[in-house]
Amino acid sequence: MTISRRQLLQTASAASLATLAHPYLLAQEPTAAVTSPPVAQPIAVPKSLRYCLNTSTIRGQKLKLVDEIKIASDAGYQGIEPWMGEIQQYLNDGGTLADLRKRIEDAGLRVESAIGFAEWIVDDEEKRKRGLENAKKDMDTIAQLGGKNIAAPPAGATKQADLSLNAAGERYRALLEAGVQIGVSPQLEVWGFSSCLSKLSEVLYVMAAAGHPAACILPDVYHLYKGGTDFAALKLVAGQAIHCFHMNDYPAEPPREKIGDADRVYCGDGIAPLTEILRMLFTNGFTGTLSLELFNPNYWKEDAAEVAKKGLEKIKAAVAAATM
Repeated sequence: MTISRRQLLQTASAASLATLAHPYLLAQEPTAAVTSPPVAQPIAVPKSLRYCLNTSTIRGQKLKLVDEIKIASDAGYQGIEPWMGEIQQYLNDGGTLADLRKRIEDAGLRVESAIGFAEWIVDDEEKRKRGLENAKKDMDTIAQLGGKNIAAPPAGATKQADLSLNAAGERYRALLEAGVQIGVSPQLEVWGFSSCLSKLSEVLYVMAAAGHPAACILPDVYHLYKGGTDFAALKLVAGQAIHCFHMNDYPAEPPREKIGDADRVYCGDGIAPLTEILRMLFTNGFTGTLSLELFNPNYWKEDAAEVAKKGLEKIKAAVAAATM
């Protein structure tokens, strides 16, 4: 039988389309290339990646801020993330911001971020004005310590399920404008236990609604889990939008609905998909700071220096596993 060139081309085209539509139709004898799962490509550790100790990790030992600075330095961290209350206590005890900054820098550290609770997001106009002024004072304090970031959680509105995300965007923009003037970035924080901004989707909406180039977020492994966010959503976040990422882990029990801050554990001691989380962060261009934030009362019974050291070792092990 003679087959014309046109018939041959038509037959070949039909076969190609069938193969594209049903890739396994021609695979009666699967090869290793077809059946083997894709091999994860190695990911390099960002050269600028830094490790930081959030002082909540050892707050139960009731140390002074100067002692926490020394512990963080001796353990090998490059940064510290203090709480505004600790800084105020240092000032109340007669210290100055200039002296505190020198202590931090002499220890080889820098203030990577700080934890404050200014009520900049609330509906009540008068409270919001006061909250914005408090936020400005906090950011000015951090700037004087050489810091560039501060947490901006939905303090004051945690029980408000009907908070307008569009209004929150406008308020966050006002906070960002103040931060630009001061030189400190307020990081919109996910709070998993809150009635608002408990999910990454809500935080990303507010960040977009703010419409400001300095908008950024402060994610936390525990809070993302607590709020019910699928970690795959982190793929949507550009690395430059995250300056600081709170590191921790969580156990299988208690269940998500009942889990609390006190249940946080060292990285790798729980069930969080840390390898996938870190790979997504690094792939998307994250080059910031990983900050250990724990509130575990069992750790507070231990030597603070050992807790800080072990916590850093656990974070570095998680990073190593994610970049193999």
